[in-house]
Amino acid sequence: MKAHQKPTPKQEAMLATRLQQAGLRKTAPRLALAYLLFGGKRTPQACHITAEALYDKALAAQVKVSLATIYNTLNQFCQAGLLRAVVVEHGRSYFDTNLQAHHHFYVEGEQRLIDVPERDVSVARLPHAPKGYDVDSVDVVIRLNARAK
Repeated sequence: MKAHQKPTPKQEAMLATRLQQAGLRKTAPRLALAYLLFGGKRTPQACHITAEALYDKALAAQVKVSLATIYNTLNQFCQAGLLRAVVVEHGRSYFDTNLQAHHHFYVEGEQRLIDVPERDVSVARLPHAPKGYDVDSVDVVIRLNARAK
């Protein structure tokens, strides 16, 4: 990583603790990717990232990881409860650092997600879950297209 993009010892310790509390071993790739995901300023763009965008961010920060490592780490972070996957279409997922209950607008032409507060979406009725299952959550993705001028 470039000097200005390297975590401080305090940040690294906090990230290592976060990984450990999530049940993940501290490895150099996980720490580097955790810093890129969680160590910077929280902006809407920083909250929603694709694997490919994280790979580009890692390359720019001189983190030597493969795209496969990026995908594996993102999936491990999701399973550990550090990230939430938002599938917008087959083969296109975003990884969300905002773990609060919320929904999304997906801007088709810009391939961008925008948070929608959970209270702003109402689902009137859900089907009964199949026998042996409970509904865990409802994720709504509202697709947007730019208005014709």
